[in-house]
Amino acid sequence: QVVESGGGSVQAGGSLRLSCSASGFSVDDYTIGWFRQAPGKEREGVACIKSDGNAYYMDYVKGRFTISSGSDKNTAWLEMNSLKPEDTAFYKCAVSEKLTVVPGFMSPYEYDAWGQGTQVTVSA
Repeated sequence: QVVESGGGSVQAGGSLRLSCSASGFSVDDYTIGWFRQAPGKEREGVACIKSDGNAYYMDYVKGRFTISSGSDKNTAWLEMNSLKPEDTAFYKCAVSEKLTVVPGFMSPYEYDAWGQGTQVTVSA
């Protein structure tokens, strides 16, 4: 089960924090990832974090977004700073078991469980 919270509306340059609570894993090696989809565009990866704590970012959010996980590794947060209007999208959290992460590459097809998502809107 994957449940997101956070999101909302903010002006450009502002910050938002998304939370993802995931449960029901059957393995110790898993990855929590954030994806987003803007109207008329393909779903794209944003960032992911493995159960060992290693975090990976797509270039278009690197330096602005930070993904982190709690001590139980079942919760992940996406801190989004310096938000731009092009960050406006519907954000979803997903979990993948035993995923080998390739830096700079995130495919939604590699993720098994998905949350309902939350809207992030950044106004100019």
